[in-house]
Amino acid sequence: MMLTVPAALAHAVALLEAQGFAVVARNTRGDSIYLKPEGCAFALRVSNHPRTPKQRRNHPDAITSLVIRDRRTEAGVAAMVAEAVRTFEGALRVRETVSPAD
Repeated sequence: MMLTVPAALAHAVALLEAQGFAVVARNTRGDSIYLKPEGCAFALRVSNHPRTPKQRRNHPDAITSLVIRDRRTEAGVAAMVAEAVRTFEGALRVRETVSPAD
């Protein structure tokens, strides 16, 4: 079954929450949701569009975005979430290894 974009976004958020991420912010339209693992300073963004300059300014902590623009199956969303989590973890490792003096 194909999920609409809003349903796919909600499914992605639910999958991320099941992996320990918590929603920390969302825009008023509900099409950009920011999630962080507990105790982490960085966020993973789930949205139906790429980040705007305003979003980059307001959420510099977002180090990975998961963008869903088209209808998807639940399995397709799960694959996208898995890839976004891998990308998030890689970006987090890079930030943790860079010293503040660099």
